[in-house]
Amino acid sequence: MFDSWLRVANRDLTSHDDLIFDGFGVRQPAPGPLTLEEHQELGTEMKSINARLRELCKVIVSVYGPNTQAAFTFLKAAEHIDRLCQDLQAQAARDLPGYPVDGMYL
Repeated sequence: MFDSWLRVANRDLTSHDDLIFDGFGVRQPAPGPLTLEEHQELGTEMKSINARLRELCKVIVSVYGPNTQAAFTFLKAAEHIDRLCQDLQAQAARDLPGYPVDGMYL
């Protein structure tokens, strides 16, 4: 499920074959920005994750109440995923100048 978007456009972003050894240690070269297709696929996944997490959060809050550690942590996780979607939306706008990216992640 999450693995498919990592292999879009013949780029395996999970591979460590191209490691660079320099005087400061080992680092991976920057593969460049995501393509339009990669952003679209990641956006679809992130919107789904965001929606599902919010549904589960409502369940936990209704079962355990809003003043429990489980509810608090779920709410924080949902806020962070929402923030991640906002950040990815902004990144898509930088990666794809001139392309309408509104709604890609949000």
